[in-house]
Amino acid sequence: MLNLAVIRSQFPALEKPVVFLDNPGGTQVARSVVERMTRYLTESNANHGGEFETSRISDAIVDEARQRMADFLNARRTEEIIFGPNMTSLTFQMSRALGKQLRPGDTIVVTRLDHDANISPWVKLAEDLRLTIRWVDFHPEDGTLNLEDFEQAMRERPRLVAFGYASNALGTVNPVAELVARAHRVGALTYVDAVQYAPHGPIDVQTLDVDFLVCSAYKFFGPHVGVLYGKYELLESLPAYKVRPAPEEPPGKFEMGTGNFEGIAGVLGALEYLEWMGKTFGGEVEESLPSQFTGRRRYFKSAMAAIRAYEFSLSRTLLDVLEEIPGIAIYGITDHRRLEERVPTVSFTLNGKNPKEVARMLDERQIQVWNGNFYALAVTQRLGLEESGGLVRVGPVHYNTIEELERLGRALWEIARMQ
Repeated sequence: MLNLAVIRSQFPALEKPVVFLDNPGGTQVARSVVERMTRYLTESNANHGGEFETSRISDAIVDEARQRMADFLNARRTEEIIFGPNMTSLTFQMSRALGKQLRPGDTIVVTRLDHDANISPWVKLAEDLRLTIRWVDFHPEDGTLNLEDFEQAMRERPRLVAFGYASNALGTVNPVAELVARAHRVGALTYVDAVQYAPHGPIDVQTLDVDFLVCSAYKFFGPHVGVLYGKYELLESLPAYKVRPAPEEPPGKFEMGTGNFEGIAGVLGALEYLEWMGKTFGGEVEESLPSQFTGRRRYFKSAMAAIRAYEFSLSRTLLDVLEEIPGIAIYGITDHRRLEERVPTVSFTLNGKNPKEVARMLDERQIQVWNGNFYALAVTQRLGLEESGGLVRVGPVHYNTIEELERLGRALWEIARMQ
């Protein structure tokens, strides 16, 4: 059982009288992140590869962050972890490298359930190389991927299949292992956007057998840094757009220019926080973990399993609270028996109120939420909501409380009744 008072004490921003429900756009950072970044900038701020102490310390911090990130994702080796500015930049970069293996007429599959960062890089690549883009639809009634349409797309024998782990707009968790297996059966590579799932549950890239997976540290309680995992043999074989003195091997050949080393130190701080979570609160889920996880990897998996278990109560409460609001329309899974298929990210519209207006009125009540399309443009277009301002999105994480969601419900009741 999570001790919310202890957990919330680890986040300096939570001392403010604000309800942070904007977490799908970026979580608050743990105290260890602030401490790591401050310590880096004051004690080890240097460029990479120097023959002096400060540079050696800086490199050691980056190496440690890379190792912990490999542990967090259960990668086979540290060289499979690449740091970059953000998921979007890393995906555009990787799309160009993968494009070297594609020919006119080849097919790339994308889905309408995805963030545009896992759509536009592939669409732009297709425009440049005269490739074919095959769109996979989702079911508007519950926000789940259309698996029949996905299977039809596989019959076209695509070269690459890009899809999300969880929807940043509707909260849907895709059956990633199944989708990867289907893609591999037809010889396609897979590129998974795990940005929205990473703060909510455990990720095991080896069990999933995914070829590439991307996430962002600022969604799992760290700074604005992107992370890409790729199978080493693929990263080794792909060409890199880089300067000539840069390394020829991964990960260095894909980490262009001077890195955001203070940010990477912050990633280390976020992972230290999650390791602490596993040691402190992972006991109740310990027996449910696969036996192959040991040491730090086991702590990470137990932390994320404990978070996932607690967040089921957040999802139930949030759905209950929202369903009581007059004039509300909730998009995505609402059935309490299907909470395994979603994260606690819920989007809605309120009859007679523009989503931006709702977000502003909640802000007046010190409750922060997002409105619009959240860069999931294909979702709001498919739902026919883009022209009317999109959606209101509420996204609690494990440091949020049931009481905060009840406070949201009272505020929405007031707003719904306003003329």
